Amino acid sequence: MHIGVPRDPHPDQRLVATTPETIASLKRLGYEVAVEKGAGTSAHFPDQAYHDAGAELVDSAAAWGADIVLCLDQPPLSALELMKPGALLISRLAPATSPEFIEQCRQHRITAMAMDAVPRLSRAQSMDVLSSMANIAGYRAVIEAASEFGRLFTGQVTAAGKLPPAQVYVIGAGVAGLAAIGTAQSMGAVVKATDVRPETAEQVQSMGAEFVAIPVATEESEDGYAKEMTADQARAAAILYAEQAARADIVITTANIPGRRSPVLLTAADVAQMRPGSVIVDMAAQGGGNCELTQPGQVVETGNGVKIIGYTDLAGRLPAQASHLYAKNLANFLALLTPDKDGCPQVNLDDDIIRGVCLCQGENILWPPPPVKVSAAPAPADQKAVAEPAVPAEEKTRRSPLLWIGLATILAVVLMAFSPAAVASHYVVLMLAIVVGFYVITSVTHSLHTPLMSETNAISGIIVVGALPQIGSPHLAVQIISMIAIFVASINIFGGFTVTHRMLTMFRKDS
Repeated sequence: MHIGVPRDPHPDQRLVATTPETIASLKRLGYEVAVEKGAGTSAHFPDQAYHDAGAELVDSAAAWGADIVLCLDQPPLSALELMKPGALLISRLAPATSPEFIEQCRQHRITAMAMDAVPRLSRAQSMDVLSSMANIAGYRAVIEAASEFGRLFTGQVTAAGKLPPAQVYVIGAGVAGLAAIGTAQSMGAVVKATDVRPETAEQVQSMGAEFVAIPVATEESEDGYAKEMTADQARAAAILYAEQAARADIVITTANIPGRRSPVLLTAADVAQMRPGSVIVDMAAQGGGNCELTQPGQVVETGNGVKIIGYTDLAGRLPAQASHLYAKNLANFLALLTPDKDGCPQVNLDDDIIRGVCLCQGENILWPPPPVKVSAAPAPADQKAVAEPAVPAEEKTRRSPLLWIGLATILAVVLMAFSPAAVASHYVVLMLAIVVGFYVITSVTHSLHTPLMSETNAISGIIVVGALPQIGSPHLAVQIISMIAIFVASINIFGGFTVTHRMLTMFRKDS
């Protein structure tokens, strides 16, 4: 079968649905690929590159008339009329807000598949165009903010004086938010972030940013998105957003709900409290904006000197990279549709991913799909467990070390009671060494545990020195214990230095 890649009919769209690199992937699946002339020009992919990759260069009618059509967004009715009945359309189709488009596809007997409706399943991550575009948009949001900010992101100490770093506040720690955090952090800014899902704190902190928690946080829903906040949660969040925005130089908002209007997170009163020269990048401008003063597609400046960036094409401002990721998402989806690699797609509606993106097939409208549960719910406790009183986690945590301390104390008392008086003093030294060693090791950061233990394992040499004289003991049991001690201590010594050597080679440059 033939795949057609037409030039996008929307004049502002710079992306292309297939790149020369992904042509080879599609051909390995058994497809022939036809690309409209000039389709990749805006994304810096010339026609010759497609030709060299094995694609056929065709006109618009031939591209739209292929068996499978790959494009960026909803095609106009004039383009649908060029498609043949039974053809497969794969694109971002915004099904939640476009029931009339789904009806048009049904009337033309087109099987429409919306790539922006891919369910949030682990095996669907390689096909998730929303995440791919959000990743690029998050990076570009920081670049746009830096351009309008007009000052350095990183702090500097110069002979003339000290320059403080920029303060960046990111609302939302999804894909776009994390990309923005990483970019701002790499540029030297001091970054803070907030998300209604408290479980994202670890992700934010792992990127070097500070997580500012909402006093009353919500949880992730079964579809992978945050649950809608209650009135109390919304009030607490609004207060926090206003406070942090007033302290920040740059605020990046990312709260976008597919198929719904973006929630307003910053009001006009909040913006009025921000410092002159501050910048807001509203990444949800296409859905109406997270800021009350956002103008989609424009940069506006308020009376107090705050610039609000409302670009709706942040990913499109990096067309080559965005096209590459989008094309890879489509290629991965086509690999799922073509398990036999014979160039014949199989629309298996029993597959959660295919069923989730399929809007209509033949005369049947399949949207909306049945809900797909993507969050693992805790398994219900059995009746026996319910009948027994639950023990709080804190109490269990307290009981565990106390139990071991008690057993160790009893064992020490028994050993001292049945040992000669001359040996008792050695037990005291051993116990003190254990206590000191425990507090020394636990006070060292985890990142230094491996090199620390690699070196201190050489202390095991003391065991070897002490065990060697006992080899000549007339008692067989003493000889056996001495040999075991020497063997184990030797493994500890040589193993420790081996680990250290391997760690050091990781930091050596090739000569």
